[in-house]
Amino acid sequence: MKSYDHTIRYTIDKPDVVTTDMLDPIDYHYKGKRDVVITISQPEFTSVCPMTGLPDFGTIEIRYTPDRFIIELKSLKYYLLQFRNVGMFYEHVSNRILDDLVRVLEPKMMEVTGKFTSRGGLTTQVCAKYEVAP
Repeated sequence: MKSYDHTIRYTIDKPDVVTTDMLDPIDYHYKGKRDVVITISQPEFTSVCPMTGLPDFGTIEIRYTPDRFIIELKSLKYYLLQFRNVGMFYEHVSNRILDDLVRVLEPKMMEVTGKFTSRGGLTTQVCAKYEVAP
């Protein structure tokens, strides 16, 4: 892969700056009574291209069926804001968010879809899925 380091005039954060410390799982009071599907959309998601440092804009959509926990929304917002200066490819962003949220919430099912805006005439949509094994 070609290096663009000489053209970037600011620091691109590495993915390890993103932590799950602020995520606040809340008890789901209807566990065992009924399943629901929760959809959360963040239409102002940003990260940066790890090769060029150019900003990536998109919508992150999180769909999940909780088991014991639901996510407190302000904590999720702060979690997602950490990606602002992180250099990650779209495919890695969606998978990283999925892995982190599954680890914290232990849902029955979760999908994280990143719908990224056009760059150079191309749009990209990445959907990463998790389901509890039967």
